[in-house]
Amino acid sequence: MMRERVLALLRQVADGQVDPADALRRLSLPDTERLPFATIDHHRALRQGYPEVIFAEGKTVEHVVAIASALAARGEGFLATRVSPTMHEPLRQCFPDVQLNELGRTAYLPPHTPAPRGQGTILVVTAGTSDLPVAEEAAVTAHALGNTVGRLTDVGVAGIHRLLARGEALADAAVIIVVAGMEGALASVVGGLVAVPVIAVPTSVGYGASFGGVAALLAMLNSCASGVTVVNIDNGFGAAYAASRITHR
Repeated sequence: MMRERVLALLRQVADGQVDPADALRRLSLPDTERLPFATIDHHRALRQGYPEVIFAEGKTVEHVVAIASALAARGEGFLATRVSPTMHEPLRQCFPDVQLNELGRTAYLPPHTPAPRGQGTILVVTAGTSDLPVAEEAAVTAHALGNTVGRLTDVGVAGIHRLLARGEALADAAVIIVVAGMEGALASVVGGLVAVPVIAVPTSVGYGASFGGVAALLAMLNSCASGVTVVNIDNGFGAAYAASRITHR
């Protein structure tokens, strides 16, 4: 149940159209839907402001389509992450308006009622082109959650002038998500330049000694730039969700 529906229900109570006890009963229900392979939490939109998001990796095409159908039936659309190319055509057939981002591995069906807008811009800053899949996951997620999204791509520390030339974009952002692999130094650089929240996303991009992103993760966790927050390796979704909570306060 989206918050807009709750507001409509409360207005019905105020107008005398719905009994307060009945309204309380509706709001107190768990509102879950059981499928043979999943229990869908339709109450999450009320608790957290956005419906349950589908993590498609490890699920079959049939699982993803069924869960997406259950969410879409409520008029809330859906967002799926880690969507494989084999899922694209089945999703298109069921949802002609679905927005597929092959690079970011996402599928997004806009809801009937747009999500409330966040204040300001969430800027996704990418160290290198190889980091774009994770950056696009973050950008699509932030957009789905009702945010204005900006992008700075390929501005890593190997050519720091590329970042410094975009100082205006950095200064105008409300929250900055920094996506970087290799040594992960870009998060510290950005964190030392701005006064807004910086959320760092280490990626698994790099040669052997990067240990699948662990080197970037540790560098970001040990950043000497104050206030840099770090999420898990390749977790563009988690970074965007955290950023959106900041812009929607």
